Amino acid sequence: MKVAEADKQHLDTVEKIQKDLDAYRKQLAKNYLTDEQVTNKLIREAYDRMKENVRVQQILIACPPGADSVAILKKIDSIYNAILANQATFESMARGYSDDKGTKDKGGDIGYVTALQTVYPFENVVYSTPVGKISKPFRTQFGYHIVKVTEKRADRGQIKVAQILFLSPKSKGEAGMEEAHRKADSVFALSKKGTPFHDLVRTFSDDKYSVNDSGILKPFGAGKYAPPFENAAFALKNPGDISQPVKTDYGYHIIKLISKTPLQPYDTILNQLKHKVDNDSRAQSAREYYFNKIKEKNGFKENEENVKAVSDAIAKAVPDTGKNKGSFNATDFKTMNKVVFSLAGKNYLQSDFAKFMETLTRGKVNGPKSAVIHDAYGVYVNNVVTDFQEHQLVKENPEFKNLMNEYRDGIMLFELMDRNVWTKATKDSVGLKGFYEGHKTKYTWEPGFEGAVYVFKNKAAYDTGMIVLNEPKITEEQVLKALNSQSVPDRVTVQRGRYEFSKFRDATQAELTANKKKAISLPNGTVKVIVAKEIFTTPGIKTLDEARGYVVAEYQDNLEKKWNEKMRHDYPVKVNEKTFKTMVTTQY
Repeated sequence: MKVAEADKQHLDTVEKIQKDLDAYRKQLAKNYLTDEQVTNKLIREAYDRMKENVRVQQILIACPPGADSVAILKKIDSIYNAILANQATFESMARGYSDDKGTKDKGGDIGYVTALQTVYPFENVVYSTPVGKISKPFRTQFGYHIVKVTEKRADRGQIKVAQILFLSPKSKGEAGMEEAHRKADSVFALSKKGTPFHDLVRTFSDDKYSVNDSGILKPFGAGKYAPPFENAAFALKNPGDISQPVKTDYGYHIIKLISKTPLQPYDTILNQLKHKVDNDSRAQSAREYYFNKIKEKNGFKENEENVKAVSDAIAKAVPDTGKNKGSFNATDFKTMNKVVFSLAGKNYLQSDFAKFMETLTRGKVNGPKSAVIHDAYGVYVNNVVTDFQEHQLVKENPEFKNLMNEYRDGIMLFELMDRNVWTKATKDSVGLKGFYEGHKTKYTWEPGFEGAVYVFKNKAAYDTGMIVLNEPKITEEQVLKALNSQSVPDRVTVQRGRYEFSKFRDATQAELTANKKKAISLPNGTVKVIVAKEIFTTPGIKTLDEARGYVVAEYQDNLEKKWNEKMRHDYPVKVNEKTFKTMVTTQY
């Protein structure tokens, strides 16, 4: 009934509801705008790769936004050709040119990696390069890479260890490393004599992240830590075994084995793998495949000549120098109305792309213009296809349609209830007052008092506070200011209001006298002081302001009851008794 009324009022055309529906559609559609078969293949591929660890070296030439990508590509090509021609070794080129500060001094050695640890393009090259060979230069979001695969081995699974770290700051150089080594040797000797490992951790470890957890690290596999650390950890055979001191770039480590876990069966970790793949760069492959199918199915046609024309015009119009450098205004291209592409019979014009690009870049083109324009056009096409398919899902996917309808009905029902009950009850002051007048005998005060209740933190605060309280014409604010400070806050708090004796456990009517202070010491050491301005010995009716919360709630219930009666009158329900009896008989 209520949904039918919401439809009658066309609430789904309300701007706020349309925005909510659009936002929900986009969020929900993310789970549907992909190809399930491709995703499953990617999950299986990741699992199969996890069975093997690959030791790899790399040379990275970074390519940040705005950099000269042509010059960078020439640089990486020259490095690659020099290695192929045996004019230099991979290791020497890594030390001389790589922008990977973590590995360049080690000849580019990253150590062992496995699937789902690096970006997907890097992983693909690593797993497709034979041992002893180097890859051709390739691009990732970080720049251009060349990799060399030096070894492959079966995966060793996950391991859980505890460690004692003896840190050697780089500023101390070799002397610091020798000092860390001496400490590690002496502590290792203590462990051999039987001193509990967790005691040694608490006393000696420099690892602030694990020192309070007995030195325990999160379970890890290949590629998480430096090779010397990993090798020493995996070399331990039995839980409780302790390694000799192990040197890494950070200092020395003593490692204790807690547990080893082999790679789990595919079905056991399928959900975990799916979550990782969905949030990994490889998921883009499934989305691209899906979007290409959508384009093909819906007659996507692109006019490359018109795309180039508007791209060139934008590049030419954007200033390279001066105070307006990079400024871009879409109105300069409003007369460019040739079709850049069409989808499902709808044409998208050059001027449409210009408007989108202005929104995307906020009217400022930063970096190489041709690259920025090219990327913006790709985003534009992707957004159009995405928006189209989000709306198609309602027609093509019953599950998606049902979820959208449930959400639509829910937010329209909320809006309808808000208009007819919730907000109406709070804003209809005349109706609210009339309802109060007709029911005010329900809203009563029991016997009690009106005044202030001070709570002093301790006896010392109470003694000081009473001196202040006994001053003539003292206000509550003055008491708080006199006793509380930034250095000693909350020595006293105060609450003012009307209290009912039935709900106030600290004093009875017989114990209080108007305008006299009543002190009560509590078991927790605090002291309450009650200053009753007026005492009420008989029940009294609450004003509308005093009872507002209760009145509004009951007025809402009253409005909803009347509204429901109107809905039942406007939308009478007819039950087909024959069908109903058939359903009951079938069920039971």
